[in-house]
Amino acid sequence: MALPEQERARYRAATGQQRGRVPNAVVGALAAVLALFGLYLAYTKHLPFTDHGYELEATFSNAVDIPAGSPVRIAGVNVGEVLEVIPDGENSKVRFTVSDDGRPVAADAMVKIRPRIFFEGSYFLDLDPGSPTAPELAAGGAIPLSHTATAVQFDEILSALREPTRRDLGRLLSGYGTALTHEPTAAEDVGFEDEVKGLSAAGALNRAFDYGPRAGRASAQVAEALLGTEPGDLAGLIASSARTFEAVAADERALGELITNWNTFTGALADESANLSGTFAELAPTLETTERSLAELNRALPVVRTWARVFEPAVAELPAVIAAGNPWLDQARPLLSRAEAGGLVKLVRRATPDLAAGAAAGIETSGQLSQLSRCTSKVLVPTGDQVIDDRFSSGAPNYREFFYATVNLAGESANFDGNGDFLRLMPSVGDLTASTPNPAPVPGLMPDDVLWANLTSDPLGTQPQLGKKPPYRPEVKCFKNDVPALNSGPAAVGAPSPAPSTPPGP
Repeated sequence: MALPEQERARYRAATGQQRGRVPNAVVGALAAVLALFGLYLAYTKHLPFTDHGYELEATFSNAVDIPAGSPVRIAGVNVGEVLEVIPDGENSKVRFTVSDDGRPVAADAMVKIRPRIFFEGSYFLDLDPGSPTAPELAAGGAIPLSHTATAVQFDEILSALREPTRRDLGRLLSGYGTALTHEPTAAEDVGFEDEVKGLSAAGALNRAFDYGPRAGRASAQVAEALLGTEPGDLAGLIASSARTFEAVAADERALGELITNWNTFTGALADESANLSGTFAELAPTLETTERSLAELNRALPVVRTWARVFEPAVAELPAVIAAGNPWLDQARPLLSRAEAGGLVKLVRRATPDLAAGAAAGIETSGQLSQLSRCTSKVLVPTGDQVIDDRFSSGAPNYREFFYATVNLAGESANFDGNGDFLRLMPSVGDLTASTPNPAPVPGLMPDDVLWANLTSDPLGTQPQLGKKPPYRPEVKCFKNDVPALNSGPAAVGAPSPAPSTPPGP
């Protein structure tokens, strides 16, 4: 009997077929190629002989330590990856991809190299796709050096902060800290406001935040004014400033001399720090006097302007006046006599005391207005801004509730039925009785010391609580009073009045 293998051999010989087994070497080579291809795909995440899609190139100002495969992000979302970094002299060019989720990328796009978080390591490209009105960059487009920025490397910080620089920085920080924490003496406080006397610079700065809201509104108005009156004014200002700085940077020698001279100037100021401190102490009273002087000058300017306009024809006639000077002087002597100019001087002398008294009264009035303003900003306005927190609270500041009450009272007494303006009240009836002391009994009309009423439910309480009249202290300035607490003390809910009680027998 023939074996199966012999039968298969005879069949292949009769039909002309060859042995079809693949050699082991070929199988091993194919397996190695497939393994290498898989590793290539795992490492590059890209099929060979195909492009990477939408690619861009950005130029940076130094050798960039960002490896291929680092992410490209827009607002923290991955939209691509770095392909390669190409040295270009002192600069570096970085090729990267952007997926469809990150497009379009405009021609004014910005790219920054930022450090990733500690657990991620390395860096990533932070891409700002630019303004929607700018045209889109074509595939392979380049982002110029002026639209890129790199992260500060640790070695750059160490190279900039050398030992002399660190020593100067330490002295600067120490001096700044001393300036903030120094508590002034009584002599150094002369001329300053009462609010900041005895406070350090840091304490005075904290006190300045009380005026922050008003300063913020003024700053917002200034910022709005900086935008200009026509579209493009601010852009033109920035462009002009750029040209100015470019011109300054073009002459490095002059710029260096300017910095050197500034260093000499600041050193001279430091040597005269004691005198400067005294000067600043006298600055406040000087400014007060200057303010009054400028106010007087401002009032005098319209008169001076009118006088100048009237005097213009006289200037044109000045040559002729000079030629006829002597006859004019002869005529001027009688004008300056006691009967003429002397009488005018008498009238002015009589008016001078009244004018001086008016000026003194104006100074006192300004002081009162200043105290009224401080009282309003520190006491009245904070009191009105408080929200009365009780079961009837509307959640609005109490100054608004006051106006709500006036509006409601006007609506309650309005003429809505043709019978005139009346306030309609309905007496309360019920089985419960309550009483309260009669504050002003009237003999013969209301002689009782107790007032009674019928109620449908027990009173809950009295708010505000009645008490003694608060003390009157005219010697204390209004703005130095504490802000009243409208939700505690007598302002809180007290015992009910009238209180539930049983009337005496008949």
